[in-house]
Amino acid sequence: MCLFTLRFSVVAALAGLLSACAAAPSQPAPGGLPDLASYALFRTDGGARPAQRVSAAQAAEVLKDYDVVFLGELHRHPGNHAAQMALYREIQTRAGAVDLSLEQFERDVQKVVDDYMAGRIGEDALKTDGRAWDNYPVSYRPLVEYAKDHKLAVIAAEAPGMVIRCVGQEGPAFLARMKPEQRSWAAAELHLTDGAYKDKYLGFATGDGAHGKDPKTGAVTEAVMRSFAAQVTRDDTMAESIFNHLRAHPGHKVVHLNGAFHSESFLGTAERLKMRDPKLKIAVVNPIELDDPTKLTVSAKDATTGTFVLLLRAQPKAYISEAEMRAAITKQMSFRKDAKCEL
Repeated sequence: MCLFTLRFSVVAALAGLLSACAAAPSQPAPGGLPDLASYALFRTDGGARPAQRVSAAQAAEVLKDYDVVFLGELHRHPGNHAAQMALYREIQTRAGAVDLSLEQFERDVQKVVDDYMAGRIGEDALKTDGRAWDNYPVSYRPLVEYAKDHKLAVIAAEAPGMVIRCVGQEGPAFLARMKPEQRSWAAAELHLTDGAYKDKYLGFATGDGAHGKDPKTGAVTEAVMRSFAAQVTRDDTMAESIFNHLRAHPGHKVVHLNGAFHSESFLGTAERLKMRDPKLKIAVVNPIELDDPTKLTVSAKDATTGTFVLLLRAQPKAYISEAEMRAAITKQMSFRKDAKCEL
């Protein structure tokens, strides 16, 4: 999850290195997380209630009444993916017409996804022509097959990677010069204004030092601002995809999967969906990795990050130092000056 594609663990690693948990944890729950495939769900209502451990079925009794449920994920975490499948199945069992929206498929391959769901092509074509992530078989196939079995739609919600890369290189002005038949691959409107999400993103991108800032003025560099525009292009495109689908399918609900950064604390994609339709009832399930998997506690800060908090055993560290992490981010945020953005 990287700052542009969120397919690597950079943002999650950065959050773990740069953010500190708040005090006043909830009372420890019995047991722990014995392996990477295990998880524990806690209802927090965004910090409005004491954290209460629940099963996937109990969580679904609450989530079935929401219009859109964001299932944030730490990409490739086996426990996270197991929880997603359990929650989607339990919600759909109770609510019926619950369509599946995925960051993991891009808008320009929606027809490929539709053809697969209708039985017109096989899975090899879906994976190849649909540019499925390499972990599709173990992480997303179960959800897609469940939706297919129940004749539910799968929304290819994300903007194409090439579009994100070009916005990161040129800024949002790139969208204005896309070909008319391609412009719909990204959201018609971007929300680039100041606010909590922008502050959060820039904080992660620049850190506490001079990284991402002009050495003379201390101002955030244009490169970082373009990277924020790329990030917002992803958020707004996914939000618009969900909004358009709900408008076209009255009475349906949506479960949406995205990297945790996109929906944590009801910001990012969740916030931008709410901007498009303030009447929507939106829930967030936010994953948290535990340093000590034997102690199932939810800090006061973590409790605010979702309607439910999903506790997971920490995966092996992608980076063992801040310097290693920042070197990786710098590499991902750099664009070749001679690269041309032509679709």
